[in-house]
Amino acid sequence: MDKLRMLIVEDEFLSRKLVGHYIEKHGKYDVAVNGEEALNAVTASYDEGKPYDVVFLDIMMPDKNGLDVLKEIREIEAKRGIGVSDGLKVVMTTALGDAKSVMEAFRSQCEAYITKPYTEEAFSTQLRKLGLID
Repeated sequence: MDKLRMLIVEDEFLSRKLVGHYIEKHGKYDVAVNGEEALNAVTASYDEGKPYDVVFLDIMMPDKNGLDVLKEIREIEAKRGIGVSDGLKVVMTTALGDAKSVMEAFRSQCEAYITKPYTEEAFSTQLRKLGLID
């Protein structure tokens, strides 16, 4: 398989570093430290004709929470005529394991969910389930 284009959206430095360490063997990744940066990165990736394969999106961020960012990503795709099944694969990453947060994320059309403490296996498992790696 080709190397993946990935985006990590995480406001916390150590979490960004950890996620990057776990996924770097699967391809290249960019980092956004907040929701606005994430939306700019996603828009730019579509404008360049090289959209991300997967976005790892933290739910709890100070400026704009990940659920709002996810909804806006889906709006960006809808405006471009991209259906959810053809859009970016979004994996929510969070310390929130409560059922309400999980259900809200799936209602907002994320494909997967990883809760802290993160493990390399959790990321590989989700990428495999999404058909992005063997």
